[in-house]
Amino acid sequence: LDGQTSHFGALREGQISSTELCQRCLSLIRETKIFNAYITVTEQLAVKQAAEADKRLKRGKPLGPLDGIPVAVKDNFSTANIETTCASKILKGYIPPFNATVVQKLLDQGAVLMGKTNLDEFAMGSGNTDSIFGPVRNPWGYSRQFREKHLQSHDKEDSDWVISGGSSGGSAAAVASLTCFAALGSDTGGSTRNPAAHCGIVGFKCSYGLISRHGLIPLVNSMDVPGILTRCVDDASTVLGVLAGHDPKDSTTRQEPFEPFELPDEIDIRNLSIGIPKEYHAPGLSSEIVENWTKAADLFENAGARVLEVSLPHTPYSIVCYHVLCTAEVASNMARFDGLEYGHRSKAESSTETLYAATRHEGFNSVVRGRILAGNYFLLKQNYERYFVKAQQVRRLIANDFVKVFGSGVDVLLTPTTLSDALSYLDFIKEDNRTRCTQEDIVTQSANIAGLPAVTVPTALSQRGLPLSLQFIGRALHDKQLLTVAKWFEQQVNFPQINL
Repeated sequence: LDGQTSHFGALREGQISSTELCQRCLSLIRETKIFNAYITVTEQLAVKQAAEADKRLKRGKPLGPLDGIPVAVKDNFSTANIETTCASKILKGYIPPFNATVVQKLLDQGAVLMGKTNLDEFAMGSGNTDSIFGPVRNPWGYSRQFREKHLQSHDKEDSDWVISGGSSGGSAAAVASLTCFAALGSDTGGSTRNPAAHCGIVGFKCSYGLISRHGLIPLVNSMDVPGILTRCVDDASTVLGVLAGHDPKDSTTRQEPFEPFELPDEIDIRNLSIGIPKEYHAPGLSSEIVENWTKAADLFENAGARVLEVSLPHTPYSIVCYHVLCTAEVASNMARFDGLEYGHRSKAESSTETLYAATRHEGFNSVVRGRILAGNYFLLKQNYERYFVKAQQVRRLIANDFVKVFGSGVDVLLTPTTLSDALSYLDFIKEDNRTRCTQEDIVTQSANIAGLPAVTVPTALSQRGLPLSLQFIGRALHDKQLLTVAKWFEQQVNFPQINL
């Protein structure tokens, strides 16, 4: 795949300019507007940044491996002087005075910001169908590969298009439609890996604490991780090298300095031990995903790796545990949106309480309001021990399952990322947001509960012509090993490039 690494080489050698790359991406953004991947396109800023990058590259003094490379940022990361909405009415018009640490790091390296991408409101969703700016469409639903399987007249305005996955659906669609080379997402229960899997790209969630969350508008502080979406594993590794490291503004980042790494081209997996967790044969797993998963295990085994079935016995309780902890932290985090300091403010001002209630009722969608109500219920004095404390105990058991498996000599776990290929919009909305999240997060959110690194890699196209992907979960802080295994797998499967 033509990723940023090969383009950066071309930029450095003067074969192409950053301005040319930027203009190509801007014209693709205009051509693929129907995907609704972007909330804000920062065209003037991007053109200016690209011109500055060209000057540096001409002098042979790039700022780093992303200098002159077009990137996009999910619209729940603060961007100085650029509207940051979380796809919610309550933050419409909010312009932060500062950059999130990860955004600042991208800019310090000379990356060219194409714009802010669409998401489920406040990152609560798994289809990117709950945004005030409208849903995101999956670029693969408009690809030649998909259209050839569906020979009926393909009306681009048809209501039955394919979802992108969520909540970072805009970032995934932006990378998949070639309008940028890398995008930031956020990952609390699978929000980077799910849309990456549906859009046929790489989605990487690093170990908790490697990348700063400062300036990421929080959903669940103890599980949120900035996610990286790219076209290939090498690119994810490069972006990790730029973003990782201690941040005094985020007390949860690790103190030790992070050493950026390059992944080898020749990878020997003969001493590797790959675990297949039996509990991940989740209800609703499609036969195509199961077949894909089996083929991948065989691929490793035939190449000399040791493949064995393992057990993570508390996995069935993870969704309930996640629901309690997630909604409790959401209730706490959403308290700041009161209409008094920034964002939407209701006109009902008869009293502070009235203003506060009316602002939140008008500003949040029903999904966000539902999670706030559930979280406040779990945090009530009479419920706290019964729900919140118990969920924390279950969280520890889930994390210990992983510790035991990795302690037994397993290096990496191989699992599905999603239950099936991407659903059509009309099929997806047959169930409500909470049901969909419960179904979709079942194979991804345990990695967040345990703080482990996880990456999704596209493997093949389904019978419908849509991407199928698999997930690798690694030991905490063994991100390099995880990405190395993922790169080896990517080299073997040779996933086709999208043909739009």
